[in-house]
Amino acid sequence: MENKKLGVLLIVIGLIVGGMFVYYSLNLSEQSNEMGCFNQPGCLELERGLSVSHIAIGIFSFIIALGFYLLFFNKTEKAILERLEKERDEKIEDMKFSILLKALDPFEQKIVKAIREQPGITQSTLRIRTDMSKAKLSYVLQELERRGLVKRIQKGKTLEVFLKF
Repeated sequence: MENKKLGVLLIVIGLIVGGMFVYYSLNLSEQSNEMGCFNQPGCLELERGLSVSHIAIGIFSFIIALGFYLLFFNKTEKAILERLEKERDEKIEDMKFSILLKALDPFEQKIVKAIREQPGITQSTLRIRTDMSKAKLSYVLQELERRGLVKRIQKGKTLEVFLKF
């Protein structure tokens, strides 16, 4: 948000000061036309003033362009904030998950880890990944479902298993 404010400020300053230099440059051009200056020794001061004003106009044009860039095109601050928030949320989720795992027995830990790695895993695939018998897996899943940690949804002849948290 600070980049946008800075961009608007640079644009306003650039327009005001640039407008003043354009006005100054026009006055110098008008004076040189009135004096009929064409490579005469008395007109060197006017030529120097014109060249300085052109340089100043170039500098303030650059400032205005920088202001527009900061206002419209610079999105790095927003992207950095989003990335930091995402990393923070992931760390919090990992901490919650590790605390949850401490409260479970080894069989339940194995199942919950497998479900977290592959959400929506079928019960038959879960049996292969955890290397448990059908009866033991079914019993542990019922316990986890009773505690509100997982939910099972019917999918054909098998069940898909999801974490609830």
